[in-house]
Amino acid sequence: MVRWSPSRMRARLDDVIGVYKAAFLDHHEADPVRAARDRALHARRHFDRRDLLAVAAVTPDDTLVGITYALPGQPGQWWHDVVVDAVAAGSAATAAHWLDDCLEIVELHVLPSYQGRSIGRQLLRELLRDVPQRTAALSALEPAGSRARRLYASEGFVPLLSDFQFPGTLTPYAVLGKELRAPSAASPDGERAGDADQPAPVR
Repeated sequence: MVRWSPSRMRARLDDVIGVYKAAFLDHHEADPVRAARDRALHARRHFDRRDLLAVAAVTPDDTLVGITYALPGQPGQWWHDVVVDAVAAGSAATAAHWLDDCLEIVELHVLPSYQGRSIGRQLLRELLRDVPQRTAALSALEPAGSRARRLYASEGFVPLLSDFQFPGTLTPYAVLGKELRAPSAASPDGERAGDADQPAPVR
């Protein structure tokens, strides 16, 4: 597990998209090649942000086998605004609690041949280690019993939205959130993610 800087993510863009395509697009898109090309354009904009956090799983010869990255949520970002509006439709206070100080996990993928080895769990825990945000959030495909959903549930993520359709797609998603620390000193129930290992090196 190694932390990658935004510049490292840009340099390894083809590898990152390759993992994404093999782990997700090949299974969920009618035209995975076109979807990968479109996703690469989107990812380049993310990789230009200096506040991007990324963790890679690599083999000893530096082959990328898993990747996750996240960005602090901000008003004006498409995913952030869509989710805030949807959650706030039920409760503005709930939206504020989960999304006002939130690290938004954009992607987490592991090559199919490396799945089932807890690599995804290690990536997620390393990504969330010692981040300053109070919560983390992400969107994942339904149904709740999928491997990804089981992972997130076991790591403390709870549904904020279920069977949610983002604009432009009919695919049902769940939006999940996790508290990383208590909302105030008077609420001691919050718990930080991660463990006591030393941070992974930045490459």
